[in-house]
Amino acid sequence: MSVQTAATHTELSGTRRWLALAVLMFPVLLISIDNTVLSFAVPALSRALAPDSDELLWIIDIYPLVLAGLLVPMGSLGDRIGRKRLLLIGSIGFAAVSALAAFAPNAQLLIAARALLGLFGSMLMPATLSLIRNIFTDVHERRRAIAIWASGFSGGAVLGPVLGGWLLEHFWWGSIFLLAVPMLLPILIAGPALVPESKDPNPGPIDPLSIVLVVAALTPLVFGIKVLAKGDGLVVPAVAIALGIASGVVFVRRQLARAARPGTEPMLDVRLFKNPMFSGALTVNLLSVFALVGFIYFLTQHVQLVAGYSPLEAGLMMIPGLSLAIASGLLAANLAKRFRVSTLMVVGLLLNAAAYTMVFFVGESGSVLLLMASFCVLSAGVGLAETLSNDLALSAVPPEKAGAASAISETAYETGAVLGTAVLGSLLNAAYTRGLILPGGMSAGQEADASKTLGGAHEVAESLPASQAAELLENAASAFDSGVMLTAGIGAALALAAAVVIHRALRMSPQRG
Repeated sequence: MSVQTAATHTELSGTRRWLALAVLMFPVLLISIDNTVLSFAVPALSRALAPDSDELLWIIDIYPLVLAGLLVPMGSLGDRIGRKRLLLIGSIGFAAVSALAAFAPNAQLLIAARALLGLFGSMLMPATLSLIRNIFTDVHERRRAIAIWASGFSGGAVLGPVLGGWLLEHFWWGSIFLLAVPMLLPILIAGPALVPESKDPNPGPIDPLSIVLVVAALTPLVFGIKVLAKGDGLVVPAVAIALGIASGVVFVRRQLARAARPGTEPMLDVRLFKNPMFSGALTVNLLSVFALVGFIYFLTQHVQLVAGYSPLEAGLMMIPGLSLAIASGLLAANLAKRFRVSTLMVVGLLLNAAAYTMVFFVGESGSVLLLMASFCVLSAGVGLAETLSNDLALSAVPPEKAGAASAISETAYETGAVLGTAVLGSLLNAAYTRGLILPGGMSAGQEADASKTLGGAHEVAESLPASQAAELLENAASAFDSGVMLTAGIGAALALAAAVVIHRALRMSPQRG
């Protein structure tokens, strides 16, 4: 441990540690609110900006995609220049770009703004978690702090739908982005005084080629999955996926070579992945978020566009499930004192599988009550697994490597968010387009717009005669819910397979938490 890190620990009183955590929670809440609010704004965005299905997915995906690609470099940068300094820079940039995104006149500029938000968001995420790792040295106190940190994501998910629903009922869609400005004021005002600075005494270098390789691994991979799900041929997605995998392999080989060469340090110490607890925790992290984001993507559209609830009503309906995520996350710290951490994470994945299974068997009825019950089960599983996976990932490495470990952990989180929308969202959109039966008498333009997204069908219906509009909306709802059945089946199978793999991988570990 570095002298600086040790000094930081001795200087902080118990009161200041928890005050510092309180300040660090605001960026966490913001990131979570931003993700959830955007999901609820999909119908309003579809009507206002008229994006096609690909643009709609990129509006959602580009932020976590850029963020995931830059988390590791930004984690390394924070180790070098100071994690608090990076956090403050990211907060200023995020607030400024959020204000610009609120007034984007078209889908293309909104995608660009979301990409910039990903850049500044990548400065926020690893900084908060690595600072917590260095502020709280006691294992039980740290686990409690990380449980509170993780509950911030669920808390933001609770606040997001309510705040976003109210804003969308009273203002234009861009108002949801302006939430970032007041949310970041506490960290900008109180952060410099309350949050201690920490650095890695031997940080990895800022390696431009490694940064390019990380982005080149993730971006083509997600693009290939999107194209593959649309069914527009195999050549393009196969090449894109192969490029992503190849870039990832080159990145790993480069880091290993730099680690073995005297006098050089890797940007990311990939040897950490040899630790089965670390690798298993990251897998649970990724798959839990994959399940949550994929579920929210179709749930928010069904509740608003199929069931006919307002954004605010839909947000209020999600509070029980998201509150369960908070409760199970906080409960996880106490459960870890009595049960194996790996066992608890597997239970979380099994709850995810159970939630998707419920949707697969009862979702065809279109019952909002049954969908919300499924969401409650899923949220409980995500809260349990996510809290413990983050703590396990951090506790597996020495404190001076907290920046790298937290960056990897958050990369898994954001990659799960990207894939949740890219895989399940793309499959849902493709199933909707193929299953939609269009009523006669529509123009070619109307048919194209209605076939893009469920929101597009509602936009077209407003210009049709009443009987024709009713037929279109009924067929669109049927096609959408049929796609939900497909994605629910895939989600259940993936979560169940993940639970089995994680159980086998971690069952021999002595880790109990």
